[in-house]
Amino acid sequence: MSQNTNIRRVKASDLELKDRLVSIQRVTKVTKGGRTFSFSAIVVVGDENGVVGFGLGKASEVTAAISKGIEDAKKNLVKVPIYKGTIPHEQEAKFGGAKVLIKPASHGTGVKAGGAMRAVLESVGITDVLAKSKGSSNPHNLVKATVMALLELRDPQTIAQQRSVNLNKVFNG
Repeated sequence: MSQNTNIRRVKASDLELKDRLVSIQRVTKVTKGGRTFSFSAIVVVGDENGVVGFGLGKASEVTAAISKGIEDAKKNLVKVPIYKGTIPHEQEAKFGGAKVLIKPASHGTGVKAGGAMRAVLESVGITDVLAKSKGSSNPHNLVKATVMALLELRDPQTIAQQRSVNLNKVFNG
């Protein structure tokens, strides 16, 4: 992922996860016997309370590809800091050709994001955020860049601990 060493992994067994299908593509493999079609699906799962994961699934049937994607996503769950329904601070991330920018927003703004980013942000449980996708619109890279940006977020308690200051001093400068 990135240089972030404190990735917060979570077990899927004790969570009630909701899945969202981000993208499904028909993939063609050309062999001497003709074309073989299969399906590739990217799925995002989350508990809408700070936990999210994404997975890829490939199979000859659409439903099988989706279920494989869900199983893969449950193996890659991470915890994300949410502060009052939004993110603690602005964050940028890049994966492949996809660049994302996410900014905190005031209560009542909603999730201002498109496509693949929206699925990830809603699965995490963020209710107010401004997000911009720059560069590639490839859903695979967009999902990965969004998750990377969310993993690089630091909550106010962590910042206070790292700076060895009081939590009030983090907000008041």
